[in-house]
Amino acid sequence: MAKAMSHPVFARLYPRIAAFADAHGSIEHRQEMLTGVRGRVVEIGAGTGSNFRHYPPEVTQVVAVEPEPRLRALAEKAAAEAPVPVDVVAGLAEELPLEDDGFDVAVCSLVLCTVKDVPGALAEARRVLKPSGELRFYEHVRSERPGFRRAQKALALPWRLAGGGCHLTRDTEHAIQEAGFAIQDIRRFYFLINGRANPASPSIIGTARPST
Repeated sequence: MAKAMSHPVFARLYPRIAAFADAHGSIEHRQEMLTGVRGRVVEIGAGTGSNFRHYPPEVTQVVAVEPEPRLRALAEKAAAEAPVPVDVVAGLAEELPLEDDGFDVAVCSLVLCTVKDVPGALAEARRVLKPSGELRFYEHVRSERPGFRRAQKALALPWRLAGGGCHLTRDTEHAIQEAGFAIQDIRRFYFLINGRANPASPSIIGTARPST
């Protein structure tokens, strides 16, 4: 759950959280999200660089934007071992330090739960994408199950405080559409830990394109 603002304590914990998630299925989710990606890519909220090793060889460059210094340093180490060229830069999701219409793909991976201004971040993603570009996303979201949704609402504040500003109840699919993207495909699922779902487990993986 990546980071539009600096949360030093969470930044120290996040590598362990990410490693635990990868060991329980996130690697496969990241691979699914990035299948078929090609050309020039901007990754928004790169965290520790967990996606880097999964980019296919058709990718010519990844510009990975990460605001948190500790996580950015870890991403730079991951970039050195990536199978494609990766440049890690400082910046916020809502203020990408990048040119208009410069990228074939924008990747948002467990970041839109945490950014302060979701419409602003998605507007920036659309700005830097070519008109023919696409948005790839992998996010945990508000549950469609009434019982889970009640649990998410009850846990929202303590979760946000402990999780570096992470919001459990965001309707990210709707936000993507409201930002001017047309969803091409989407898979909804529950992320299972030891065979059980939890309030953070409702998730989506998909592809969207700028609406014409």
